[in-house]
Amino acid sequence: METVVPATALSQRHLLGIAELTPAEILLILDTAVAMKEVGQRAIKKVPTLRGQTVANLFFEPSTRTRTSFEVAEKRLSADTLSIAVSTSSVVKGETLIDTVHNIEAMSPSMIVLRHASSGAAHLLSRVCRARIINAGDGMHEHPTQALLDAFTIREKKGRLAGLKVAIIGDLLHSRVLRSNVLLLTRLGAEVWVCGPATLIPAGLEHLGVHVTTRVEEAVADADAVMMLRIQLERMQGHFFPSLREYFLLFGLTEERLALARPDCLVMHPGPINRGVEIASDVADGPQSVILEQVANGIAVRMAVLFLLAGGVEHEMVA
Repeated sequence: METVVPATALSQRHLLGIAELTPAEILLILDTAVAMKEVGQRAIKKVPTLRGQTVANLFFEPSTRTRTSFEVAEKRLSADTLSIAVSTSSVVKGETLIDTVHNIEAMSPSMIVLRHASSGAAHLLSRVCRARIINAGDGMHEHPTQALLDAFTIREKKGRLAGLKVAIIGDLLHSRVLRSNVLLLTRLGAEVWVCGPATLIPAGLEHLGVHVTTRVEEAVADADAVMMLRIQLERMQGHFFPSLREYFLLFGLTEERLALARPDCLVMHPGPINRGVEIASDVADGPQSVILEQVANGIAVRMAVLFLLAGGVEHEMVA
């Protein structure tokens, strides 16, 4: 793996995807998140870094973890937050995405956090908005802050990413989490294995530098981390497998399958979990699970992204 020259700032105005980040910029975000996590361990979990700035959260899809952690991250950085409930906004009257955002921009937000069902929605806004855009998940394209918090969690537990075997198992076809994680982990030197039913494996996935298999046992063998992906029934048009019960029997993460991995293998899931479908409850709640730590780390990572996009640099202290 090539030596990565440290970055001191992000080169892009927006965070649209992992594809736009260099390895040095990824490491800058992860390193900055270390300092931000320390803020969350204080008695008073707040710093004045974004005082006077407004961040608008615009979520066109349901979300618990991502939306809440962005809101907490913004408040810990002392930003003013504007959360738009799409179900009660003028979107339901037929207002377009661009018109909605132009109206929000009239309120002078510094940043807009967007989740949208259409791939490329964040890129579209980046071309027409003055505010900085943060992609909180766009269709089946990317979910960059999820991949960053996943990488942060693995590195925090293992001390590195390079040389680790990471298995990603589940609904590969519909997962924006998969794409962002593959881009990030391979760039930082991890060995990535992906696994799922043949009907849920995107064509040409192997060209992204990953090992592709339909055998869970092969993917999990000697893995340092196993990331289970949710079956996204809401995105499926047609039948991709006979039943949820059969899916669990063939692809679910059980204690028996986890035993094939390394003894200190991490069990991960971006959530929400479908217990008894992607993962057994005793594994999701077991000693190797870091699923709730992923949620907690999401706040620190999103604080780091907000801080850096606002112009912060690594050597600045958060007092």
